[in-house]
Amino acid sequence: MDKKDIKSLWNYEYRIILLLLPCIIIFNSIVFVIDYRAGILTLVFSLVICIIVIRYLTSYRLELTGTIIGNAIRQSSVQLKLLKKLEIPYILLDCNGKIFWSNTAFKKIFPKGTPTHLKNIQNLFPDIKGISNPLDKDRESTIISYNDKKYRMEVVLAKLNGLEEVMDSIPENLSKNPWYTAYFYDITNELTLKEELEEERIIIGLVYLDNYDEVMGGIEEAKQTLIRAHIERKINKYFSQMGGLIKKMENDKYFLVFPRKSLAAMKEDKFTILDEIRSINLPTEQSPTLSIGLGLHGDSYEVDYEYARTAIDMALGRGGDQVVIKDHEEISFIGGQAQTVAKNTRVKARVKAHALKELLTTKDSVVIMAHKIPDFDAIGAAVGVYRIAFSQGKKAYIVLDEVNTSIRLMVDSLSTIPEYQGEMFISSEEAKEVLNDSSLLVIVDVNRGSYTECPELLEKATHTVVLDHHRQSKDSITGAVLSYVEPYASSACELVAEIIQYSGDNIKIHAIEADAMYAGIAMDTGQFSNKTGVRTFEAAAFLRRCGADMTRVRKLFREHLEEYKAKAQTVQNAEIFEDRFAISICDAQGLESPTIAGAQGANELLNIIGIGASIVLTPYNDSIYISARSIDEINVQLIMERLGGGGHGTMAGAQMAGCTLEEAKEFVKVTIKQMLEDGEI
Repeated sequence: MDKKDIKSLWNYEYRIILLLLPCIIIFNSIVFVIDYRAGILTLVFSLVICIIVIRYLTSYRLELTGTIIGNAIRQSSVQLKLLKKLEIPYILLDCNGKIFWSNTAFKKIFPKGTPTHLKNIQNLFPDIKGISNPLDKDRESTIISYNDKKYRMEVVLAKLNGLEEVMDSIPENLSKNPWYTAYFYDITNELTLKEELEEERIIIGLVYLDNYDEVMGGIEEAKQTLIRAHIERKINKYFSQMGGLIKKMENDKYFLVFPRKSLAAMKEDKFTILDEIRSINLPTEQSPTLSIGLGLHGDSYEVDYEYARTAIDMALGRGGDQVVIKDHEEISFIGGQAQTVAKNTRVKARVKAHALKELLTTKDSVVIMAHKIPDFDAIGAAVGVYRIAFSQGKKAYIVLDEVNTSIRLMVDSLSTIPEYQGEMFISSEEAKEVLNDSSLLVIVDVNRGSYTECPELLEKATHTVVLDHHRQSKDSITGAVLSYVEPYASSACELVAEIIQYSGDNIKIHAIEADAMYAGIAMDTGQFSNKTGVRTFEAAAFLRRCGADMTRVRKLFREHLEEYKAKAQTVQNAEIFEDRFAISICDAQGLESPTIAGAQGANELLNIIGIGASIVLTPYNDSIYISARSIDEINVQLIMERLGGGGHGTMAGAQMAGCTLEEAKEFVKVTIKQMLEDGEI
């Protein structure tokens, strides 16, 4: 009981006396009226009684006060003893984190003799960030570590309630400041059990043979059974050693489950099963490759399976021969060193063409958009989609903010086509006005939203289609109603050319349109010397039949003297790094399209004997554009992904900002060296 309680008790007793006093006065007055002598006697008697009561209360008050204070002190002492003997570590600390009192259990956390009194809690537990003063809520909780043990520290705003009278270590001048109590719950065993349960949780995966049809296509049927058995034996052996179970769904598809604790070992050996499958010698020149998609940390196994499906789709969309792990919102990649092999089947192209045709019938207009600083492949693919939409009577637009020197001749040629005159090319601002709920947004030659000409259109569009040949990355466009991302293709123009062939016989391509698409294929394949397959030449042959002219296309590739000099200077300034990489800086000041000159310089560096990959850095608009090229030895996309970019195995790029050219160049070198040491390239 504190002073406030004592005062309340005395106020209660005095109120009783004040209530009895009027009764005594009224009683004496009545007696006086009846008999004044009797009234005098009752008055004297009443005064004597009042004096006795007042003297008694006065003497008893001191005794009562002493008794109450003594009980309060004894009660506080009992509480203090209980706190000292409490098995849960407990401390009292001020708003600055200084410990003024602790019980025995808290002291046992530390080695014997370790001082804790008046020590700051952050000095005892370095991983404590601090206590918000005042607390944002009634209780704050945090996990801390000490000597291989984990504790959950609960901090509560404390009221001393008289304890300051018995704790001599608390200065009286600090009693008005906020004070806190902290409990330390040992949760080491709890967390260990959670980790063990987590390690035993099942991971769901899908395993696909990327090029099954291509590998088996040229092998006798009798040998196919032996090859399939050999591949399955390797797959089963690897995952069985990891405690997994794998079930064959189709000839080239497997369902996989294994405990999560095995994932670390698989990551450590970088999923050697990829190398084992790739190293199988077959009668054909092609080697089989494997793709694995894993899903984990979903709310249920059903969600994990959906994660695995997303992961395997991304693995295939990046060219296969790799592992993609989707851990809730995080996505990681392992492998992907092998060059992609072209698919000979056109089934997917036919299906996608039919799906695009159905989508166009439900829309009134089409907005086509490529990447920033578009090249021949971007414009050519956009023109092809434009022709498909135009042939179905739909109003179509191509988003183009700036016409660079590399595509100016092409754009000028397209402008001569009568039906294209007017609103064929529109700016981003105009596209925002045109795009509505009845419009279809088609993205070509890019699958990353941030790289498009106008990323805001992706947010506004209700229906989006993606047609691209670059390998997918973490921030690839999601939510598209139709996605045709085929890294096996040489170019976006190749994909669009195939779609045109399956979109109907009523599509008549103008010769200049055929020139644009043919130029796109020629540029991305380095004049048909890189990443070409059977379907590449078939697409080129189709465009030739549509009127593509080699002379006109060659004129599109001509460049100004200043650009040619910048490209030559890039080759001259090249530095050979790690015996296989040519790294250079393209000083393209004054050029209208410096990034084009940098990319062309990277292509030229590949002509040097012994160079496996070329990387050219070009400063432009307060950023540094990086162009990476290779022939077949090194997957430059893996390098560019480390730098925040992407692309595909032989042609990739990235952008860097907030650093100088020399800093960017050094960062590229460090990245390459680290990846070489880790065996990633």
